[in-house]
Amino acid sequence: MIRKSYLLSPGPTPVPEKVLAAASEPVLHHRTPEFSEVFLEVSEDLKYVFQTKNNVYILASSGTGAMEAAVVNTLSPGDKVITINGGKFGERWGNIGRAYSLNVHEIKLEWGEPFTGEQLSAELKKNPGVKAVFAVLSETSSGSVYDIKSYGEVTSKTSAILVVDAVSGMAAVPCPMDEWKIDVLVSCSQKAFMTPPGLAYISLGEKAWKMYETSKLPKFYFDLKKYKKNLEKATVPWTPAVSLIMQQKKSLKMIKSAGLENVHEHHRIMAEAVRAGVKALGLKLFSKCPGNVVTAIKVPEGIDGKKLVKVMQNKYGSYIAGGQDPYAGKLFRIAHLGYMGAFDMITALSALEMTLSELGYLLEPGISVAEAEKVIKENWK
Repeated sequence: MIRKSYLLSPGPTPVPEKVLAAASEPVLHHRTPEFSEVFLEVSEDLKYVFQTKNNVYILASSGTGAMEAAVVNTLSPGDKVITINGGKFGERWGNIGRAYSLNVHEIKLEWGEPFTGEQLSAELKKNPGVKAVFAVLSETSSGSVYDIKSYGEVTSKTSAILVVDAVSGMAAVPCPMDEWKIDVLVSCSQKAFMTPPGLAYISLGEKAWKMYETSKLPKFYFDLKKYKKNLEKATVPWTPAVSLIMQQKKSLKMIKSAGLENVHEHHRIMAEAVRAGVKALGLKLFSKCPGNVVTAIKVPEGIDGKKLVKVMQNKYGSYIAGGQDPYAGKLFRIAHLGYMGAFDMITALSALEMTLSELGYLLEPGISVAEAEKVIKENWK
């Protein structure tokens, strides 16, 4: 049997054909006017998605590289910081901070639980002298989206900067950097930006740049002052990922052509369709604050969660994600992120039905697809 595979994970995500094709174009030398023109266009289009007047710097790394750059360019050893840990990526902020000898006050949440601006305000009052608050927009390990807007309102009234991991959330859910008073915002190429892995993005506001001047953490490759100076000359300090930047140019054109608000709305519809489908199967959502990026679903009682993921992948070619760490085998995750459309969601739900049925879960065939179709038809434009 010839099998077509469907990438339904929260990253990497599917890449449009025209974006894939851009990698086959001749490689430009990165110290030429031809590349500088492309580089400046991508840099400006990234500002459109970040919704900021600040420069957005392009790093040749995964999103974690931009997270590390956010830390080393703003802080000094011993600085007190707050990290909001509601899953694997909130946990990562704390791990990076400890690696650089920061005084990390970690707020450990139950995965899938919300955390409000009021709660953050209370933590800041209990912990005077905090230099930075590290948060995650979209926690893919739990399928949760956090109230970054309220965090910005809180931190803007203090001397602390707000640093946000928008790796999976950027372009999928609203996160306007300037309007929400975010001081450092990071993302990367392989999520809603619809480009292969390998590029990371970071933008600093004025408050964060002031902290750069007093930062004493070691930095070389990720020294953003170097990127700032080189951007003025339409280039980067080190050899850039030229072909990836060519690809990112194509996908950013797609995002701009559709309009950012419409891209957000597209993600919302896909998320609603998936959730309508899984609820029709009698399944329960994991997160109390789900967003447009990925839906985390509790594995029904009596079903082997790890086997569920393997059957969907190996037999039905639907590459979803399982649970991580304490939730391995207890939940599974279906993404609706980036270059995914309505019929990808229908495919995911159909594969899920067949998998559940094969594993002994009683269901009415087609019920999840029918409910998802209702959402899609009501919202289709």
